[in-house]
Parts: sequence; structure tokens; C-alpha cells
Amino acid sequence: MVTYDPGYGPLVETTVRIATWNIWARYGPWEARARAILETLRRLEPDIVGLQEVWDTDTANEAELLAKELGFTAPVYASNLTFADGTRAGNAVMSRWPIIRSEVRTLPRRGGNAHDDEGEERLCVFAEVDGPRGPIQIFCAHLSWRDDHSAVRQEQVRAICEFVKELRPRPTFPAVLLGDLNSEPSSDEIRMLTGRGPVPVPGVVFKDAWELARNRDPGYTGSNDNPFSAANLSIDARIDYILITQPKLGGTGHVRSARVFGEEAIDGIVGSDHFGVVADLRY
Repeated sequence: MVTYDPGYGPLVETTVRIATWNIWARYGPWEARARAILETLRRLEPDIVGLQEVWDTDTANEAELLAKELGFTAPVYASNLTFADGTRAGNAVMSRWPIIRSEVRTLPRRGGNAHDDEGEERLCVFAEVDGPRGPIQIFCAHLSWRDDHSAVRQEQVRAICEFVKELRPRPTFPAVLLGDLNSEPSSDEIRMLTGRGPVPVPGVVFKDAWELARNRDPGYTGSNDNPFSAANLSIDARIDYILITQPKLGGTGHVRSARVFGEEAIDGIVGSDHFGVVADLRY
């Protein structure tokens, strides 16, 4: 049989498991949900997790509590919201391996139109994981949520792509963008990220792990099968993503599989109003 090597060389067969999940801060029955979140992640057995809406107080941080229970190293966390009771919420990256470099980028709050409201502050958290087969650069983002804020999200996407380009080199593994992007695949902002629309930063183009895994079902993460999400009286939507730039030598970063998780109730309750996404990538 004739074979063709586009430059990756022999493909590695080992994998890394990466997940993203919006865990809904302290909304709803948050104490009962905390147990479900922990057990869901324990069963999932990820190597790296990007979390959004992670609660934080002056005495405790949800990401730190989860990392300790899962046997992970110290997470990276930054808050972007403060509630009336003083509780905060933000983004975090957790890993079973040490995080050796981190940075936080504040995202734009205004789009290109003067009438766009400034809205809530949003962040992209960067963490470089010192994995056993080379570093892995993770970008964890949570974009503005309003339906009429596509222009704002497009500016946020532009800022993320600039952030990704700045934080090179990536010699052995492609950049990974995780997060609740509050946008469906057909939106202008996701098309910008995936090269189906004008890319905001030349050379920074992501592929969608859900599509690379050749999944045929819609992969809704905001789903009316979730009672917390159904209470919003909204449509089913795929708004949470694992996005990866071009694979490196050996095919590292190539998606072997991807699926939604968090649908299973633990002690009668699901962990969040979002389902999460998990992917196994060559590494």
C-alpha cells in the first residue's frame, strides 16, 4: 500500500485527556452540586481541566479544593466577577502535572459598535503544563454571554488570538483553547477562530475537537436534557469547546476522540447547568 507522510512522521499513540467545564459558581444547590462535580471529574480521569465559573472566597477556592481531592498540582485561577455577598467567580486550569508558567489576559468589554454595552469583565487564563512528554500550553476563556454581544465576543476572540501568538514557542504540542465561548459553531466569532471567517491574527487558526473526532450528534452542552439548563427556557446549543491549533511532529495534538460529559446525575443531581467536553489527543 502506498503511504503519504505530510510531514508529521510516525504518529505517536500515547494520549493526553483534556476537559473543559463551566461549573456554575454558587448558583442553585451549589453544595450538593459540589459533590457531583468532584465525582464526575474523578470518574472522567482527565489530565488537564479548564474550568469556568469557579467560585472563590477569602477562605476557600473551588479549584484548589477540587485539585486537592483529585491529586492534582496547584491550579491557576483568576476571578472576573464579584457577587453581592463577596463571593467571586472566575476561570481556572487544573493539571495532574505542574504548571510552570501562567498569565491572565483581560478581554475587551465593548464591541465595534458604539451601542454595545460594556457588560461583565471576561478573562483568558494561560497555563503552561510541564507534561511528561513536553509542555502543553492551555488557554481557558469565558466569553460574554448575551445574545446581542456577538460584536463583543468577536473582539474578545481577537484578543485571545493575539495572546496565543505572543506566548510562543510551542515546539512539541499545539496551543489548546478551552472554554465556555457562549457561541454556536455557525457564529461569526467561532468562524473567526476556526478559519471559516476572516482570522483576526494571521497564523492563529484552531480546529474544533468535536468535529475532528467525527462526531455526528450535535454535542449540545447547553441542553434541555439538563434540568438546570432547561429552566432558562432556551434552545439546545453547543457553546463549550476544545479547540486546537495545527498538530506538531508525531501528530501531537491530533484528536483521537471527544465527547460530552456531566449528563449523569450523581446522587440525583447533575453538577452544573452546562455539560462539559473532554477529548483525548495524541501526546
